Amino acid sequence: MSRFLILIATAGSAALLLGAFGFQYLGEMPPCKLCIWQRYPHGAAIVIGVLALMVPMMILPYLGALAALATAGIGAYHTGVERGWWEGPNSCTSGPIGTLSGEDLMQRIMSAPLVRCDDVPWELFSLSMASWNAIASLFLAVLWIAAANHMRKNRI
Repeated sequence: MSRFLILIATAGSAALLLGAFGFQYLGEMPPCKLCIWQRYPHGAAIVIGVLALMVPMMILPYLGALAALATAGIGAYHTGVERGWWEGPNSCTSGPIGTLSGEDLMQRIMSAPLVRCDDVPWELFSLSMASWNAIASLFLAVLWIAAANHMRKNRI
């Protein structure tokens, strides 16, 4: 049972990562900085999942859960940036121009990245990709924890 849960959690991260690449390359929606950050923990979860399937060690499902929770946290943070609940990294969100001179403003515009973290390029049921990633990743974390609990109970 734990191997099945690990397989599903690993496949879930792979599916989310493939979906992100699909939106990027097939849907022509380049990712912002926070979108990229959400991908790294999924990559780690895939590696952890493959290792856990090859060598069943108690620590690996917990590490998989940690990776899933990390990407869920980044996704939740990104959702807040998109909805204007808080500011995102200065390098990928728009901010007040206040007292900037025309030259400073032009320099800021020219050095700004092409994709802003506070724009929502796609949504479904009023939830952005970052929101869906957070929700799906929380579900994956539950699968990882269930696998770890099963391993612990069966002393695998």
